[in-house]
Amino acid sequence: MQSVGKNMTRGNPLKLILALSLPLMVANAFQQLYTVADTAIVGSVLGLGALAALGAVDWFNWMMLSIVQGLAQGFSVRMARQFGADDRSGLRRTIGNACTLSLLCAVLLTACAQLLTPVVLRVLETPEEIVGMSLAYIRIIFWGLPVVMAFNLFSAILRSVGDGRTPLLAMIVACVINISLDLLFVASFDMGVEGAAIATVIAQGCSALFCLRTLLRTGLLKVDREDLRPEAKLCLDLMALGAPVAVQNMVISLGGMIVQRVVNSFDVVFVAGYTATNKLYGLLEIAATSFGYAMTVYVSQNLGVCAYRRIRKGVGAGTAIGVVTSLVIGAAMLLFGRAILSGFITSQDPAEARQALAYAMQFLRLMSVCLPVLYVLHIIRSSLQGMGDTLFPMFSGLAELAMRVGAALILPAFLGYEAVFVGEVLAWVGADVILLARYWTRMRRFPAADRAPEALAEEI
Repeated sequence: MQSVGKNMTRGNPLKLILALSLPLMVANAFQQLYTVADTAIVGSVLGLGALAALGAVDWFNWMMLSIVQGLAQGFSVRMARQFGADDRSGLRRTIGNACTLSLLCAVLLTACAQLLTPVVLRVLETPEEIVGMSLAYIRIIFWGLPVVMAFNLFSAILRSVGDGRTPLLAMIVACVINISLDLLFVASFDMGVEGAAIATVIAQGCSALFCLRTLLRTGLLKVDREDLRPEAKLCLDLMALGAPVAVQNMVISLGGMIVQRVVNSFDVVFVAGYTATNKLYGLLEIAATSFGYAMTVYVSQNLGVCAYRRIRKGVGAGTAIGVVTSLVIGAAMLLFGRAILSGFITSQDPAEARQALAYAMQFLRLMSVCLPVLYVLHIIRSSLQGMGDTLFPMFSGLAELAMRVGAALILPAFLGYEAVFVGEVLAWVGADVILLARYWTRMRRFPAADRAPEALAEEI
């Protein structure tokens, strides 16, 4: 096996976290770039109706994708711990079983998504004038779920061993391909929202192949047939790590879908403005998710060698740099957000475009000011997941659900449409309360000094 990745059990924690998170940050930036490009091209070429059609299925789309991401992220916790402990044979078995589980999960999720799509659109009360476009777009996206599962698993394996460079390059490849195909399919071939969906699936497939190439070259996927054969205990352990993360993401998405139902009860102009800012949501939290992935890997690898002091030091450093970063990004959005949003809010009626932009900016300003709350959420949640504690992060997802849905269903009577915006920030606050309390109690269980790896046993 060629040398790959980075051992995070030695060296300055802050430098290690930044070294892994920065490539992930750039990779996420490219991922968001092609998401924004989809929105910009669809909105400018096809109009507000098509933009609203994409927005109407945003949360359902995110729910399925986040289940895939949650499973892969959970599986990677065990991989990172074994890599940190230099257990290469155990790492191969874990990777092999994770591949088998991922294939099964991808097939089941694709079947469920295709069956549920029409029902979900009805439940969300998607406006009649856009429901056809929404259905056409999301069906194609969901046929690509096995490809998304492959990419997320391959990139999770690479991140678990500290390789953030390959997922970065894969995202650059996907971004270039997606934008090029968007322009070709939507703008030139007039394929409508279906063209945007096909472009996205093709781009995701190319990114998966790029990661697979590195895994095969380095030997990380050099597993025997025996490694691929499911081991009951190992599969249960992997699902115990991955399933709560997937459920956490699903619960958060369900809350978003309920909010989307409330949003859909307003007019198409409001739906378009809300969608525009939601597309920038990824840019707002882009560094947060990157720091989160880095914290999961850092904590997992150091837990593998029982380096408790390093875990404390790393989480403190990660939180500090996360808050600083959130302040910088929030300020940038306050300064340049209007110009960015104006790029993909267009309409033949200038008054409609101005009103949609006003809605979008109101939402963006609130999120930008409260961004540090979201960054703390990601860092602490990911640190707990790195410790193998995936249940309390799941509970924090339930808190997000309660706050987001409660605000959307109750507060409109007092705040009107603004309740949708306020509910998002309240969801972050509710999750933070649970996560910070759990992290404090969890760290109290760790010894003050580091211990030999064999002392880990059942303690964690």
